[in-house]
Amino acid sequence: MPDTTQRPGNRLMDRPEYKMKQQPLTCAPETTVFDAVTKMAVKNYGSVIVIDTSKKVIGVVTERDVMNRLVAKNLDAHKTTLAEIMTENPRLARETDDMLDWLRIMSNERFRRLPVVDENGHIKAVFTQGDFVSYTWPDLIGQMRSMATATVTKNWPFFLIGGGVALYSLLMVVVLRSM
Repeated sequence: MPDTTQRPGNRLMDRPEYKMKQQPLTCAPETTVFDAVTKMAVKNYGSVIVIDTSKKVIGVVTERDVMNRLVAKNLDAHKTTLAEIMTENPRLARETDDMLDWLRIMSNERFRRLPVVDENGHIKAVFTQGDFVSYTWPDLIGQMRSMATATVTKNWPFFLIGGGVALYSLLMVVVLRSM
């Protein structure tokens, strides 16, 4: 698990979007898949966080879990419980963890949803890979702008020569056509 970051603004809880995230959908492990999926559909959520009686995260059930562990095995959603199809002991982030560390881990380990818990282990949010991309997008644009500026500045004489040759060629075409 990543270490707690001391860099201001890079902690999961520092992101402005974090405070605006909707409360995750939680259910007990004995909840039927049918009931959980019905709640997921109403809220348009892609996952449900499975919590124990002390409200600590013990599992995650995603749309993919429902497809692969219930539908593909022809199980009855009215009788199957979340405990039977959930991913147990999922990776959990703390609110104070570094955002970029988790983006790297999620990408390398190929999971799409990251439950975020507070210091007591209670669920606070669920981050998705899409959330991380939207959080890092402005930084990527800034880096691209810096790289473009550096490239043009470094190669300015070549841009001037190339522009001069292009302008001369265009003027020659205009002059020769007018004759």
